[in-house]
Amino acid sequence: MSKVLDKITTDNAFESMIASSLTPKAAVSYLRVSTHDQAERGGGDIEGFSIPAQREANKKKAASIGAIVIKEFVDRGASARSAARPELQRMLEYINENKNNVDYVIVHKIDRLARNRGDDVDISRVLEKAGVKLVSTTESIDETPSGMLLHGIMSSIAEFYSRNLSNEVIKGMSQKVKSGGTGYRAPLGYKNIRTVDDKGRENRTVIIDEDRAPLIRLAFEYYSTGDWSLKSLAEYLALRGLTTLSTPKVASKPIDKGSLNNILVSPYYKGLVSFQGVFYPGSHPPLVDEKTWQSVQYILELHLNGERTREHPHFLKSTVYCAKCGARLLVHRSKSHTGAIYPYFICATKHSKRGPCNLKSILIEEIERKVEMLYTSMSISHELRQHLEEFLCQHIKESADEFARERKRLGLEKDKLERKRAKLLEAHYADAIPLELLKSEQSAISKALLDIEDQVAAHDTEFEIIKENLSQALSLIENCGQAYKLAPDKIKKAVNQAVFEKI
Repeated sequence: MSKVLDKITTDNAFESMIASSLTPKAAVSYLRVSTHDQAERGGGDIEGFSIPAQREANKKKAASIGAIVIKEFVDRGASARSAARPELQRMLEYINENKNNVDYVIVHKIDRLARNRGDDVDISRVLEKAGVKLVSTTESIDETPSGMLLHGIMSSIAEFYSRNLSNEVIKGMSQKVKSGGTGYRAPLGYKNIRTVDDKGRENRTVIIDEDRAPLIRLAFEYYSTGDWSLKSLAEYLALRGLTTLSTPKVASKPIDKGSLNNILVSPYYKGLVSFQGVFYPGSHPPLVDEKTWQSVQYILELHLNGERTREHPHFLKSTVYCAKCGARLLVHRSKSHTGAIYPYFICATKHSKRGPCNLKSILIEEIERKVEMLYTSMSISHELRQHLEEFLCQHIKESADEFARERKRLGLEKDKLERKRAKLLEAHYADAIPLELLKSEQSAISKALLDIEDQVAAHDTEFEIIKENLSQALSLIENCGQAYKLAPDKIKKAVNQAVFEKI
């Protein structure tokens, strides 16, 4: 009887051992591609490391080690230079939460998981702590000394490849922009095109988008007048049909305020290509001239605090100040017992109770009237106006004669500045000057060239046109109180800011 029991026990242990050995292990598969093109490819030989190709290889590897893939994590279009990838982090969290239920993490190659030795060590520690083995379908890595050595070598190779590739890409882009090319997607108003010559060589260039370019020019022209806000101009251009470029995942849409701001601040539209904070002369045709572009930048700078709609807007806000404490005057609307609303200017210090100030509230129309009186007191007499006109016309005529001789000097100065700009770029290419110095020098040269162009343009204008403009300007000064009174609010605001620091 005891022999029978012993046999039954032995048979059960043997069956249990066989069953245990046949129980499949659990594996997690991690897939990654660095570009969206790879993510959308099929799994043929040409695609190589595409997601379908990695998935198939990982499944075969799992079967060869007696494991079943129970979970798959895929990072599409994600670089391995950083571990901050959503699906990688989800996988590590999943492993931590299922420490006793996961045996392997399978990757196609070590560089799919990390191309940074620090990240590779951190990820390996998380797997080791959870009792999970890392398996590569193409590399013989394991927990033996030789396997760990190979793992370290492959990790170092992956990091070297990543850093070297990055350097080569930057070098290639730098060389391209130095020769006038555009090393990135051309902005709105232009198109990137690819051509192939008779020898099969690919050439990538930028051409003008004939549909959008006229509207981009219009945007700069209109905004440079100072009569438009970003929001109103964006809405107008959208109605005229200006839309953003579509991408495989984002459809084209009407231009908005933010997109318009990005257009207006981009030096690309005046013929410059920006790369790593340096501006290079581009080979693409500019859509706006330097003067218009600078005018737009000046107006944008005036609106630096935003074009937000104020609760109580008024053209005198930010111009009138309290004479007692120096604080700004704010618009305040007071309602009477009859329901009538009266707009007042009140002292900001008194309103916020930040300090003592006994300035009484003043009706806005009273302050408007006093400012008008201020301009009236600045008007000049008719006799003075005639004297100024004669004097200035004679001075302008003499200046025009002198400028005929000056033009040659300005031409030489312009050539000198352009040569200096070219030498600065050459010095930067040779790492002879720092980036910040180059940027400041480029800015100074651009301003000097613009000043020369303004001088030439001013003297190229017909004398009769200058005389007529001068006459109109003096007419306004002769009765500037009336001119100010009849001007629209936006002109009043601009004149106040130009003439007064504070009232």
